[in-house]
Amino acid sequence: MKIIMLGAPGAGKGTQAKRIADKCGIPHISTGDIFRANIKNGTELGAKAKSYMDKGALVPDELVCDLVVDRIQQKDCENGYILDGFPRTIPQAEALEAALNAIGQKVDFAIDIEVPDDNIINRMAGRRACVGCGATYHILFNPTKVENVCDVCGEKLILRDDDKPETVKSRLTVYHDQTQPLIDFYTERKVLAEVDGTQSMDKVFSDILEIIGA
Repeated sequence: MKIIMLGAPGAGKGTQAKRIADKCGIPHISTGDIFRANIKNGTELGAKAKSYMDKGALVPDELVCDLVVDRIQQKDCENGYILDGFPRTIPQAEALEAALNAIGQKVDFAIDIEVPDDNIINRMAGRRACVGCGATYHILFNPTKVENVCDVCGEKLILRDDDKPETVKSRLTVYHDQTQPLIDFYTERKVLAEVDGTQSMDKVFSDILEIIGA
């Protein structure tokens, strides 16, 4: 089962992707994780990606796609995978489709978690991240046992710049310009399914399981 998660920043796609991966026994793959793993392991693709990242430049679509395709051909992906954060644009989606066709694969589901912008801005303002281990929480939906102290490592929590309202508005603008067209792309391929992301996390999860038949 090959699944792509779509949705605006803060829609909850990462959280749901992890739950689906655990339930179905398939890997949850994010481009950030792929970059870090390849750089840490000193691969040729990792070195290429690092050369762009060190300059503060975006990693080109073709290279991102190469990294993703390399990852999904590893043994743990034999029964499927969930892609989270890729593709983000139509050129990336087209490159992925061509690469999958070349290895005899195709996307089974593109799941779009729909949440209005105002909800997302309010949601993100409540997110907190640990300065030590990077664990994330929410002051309302997923609070720590002790206020502003990480449950995992005991370090303090912060509101990341990425989660501040002005930054979120900017990220949403980019999302609507670049990523929203993917909904049409996957609708045309008859693999898109939309889920109401304003529901409880458990209800969103159960709706997704129903869609994918898990």
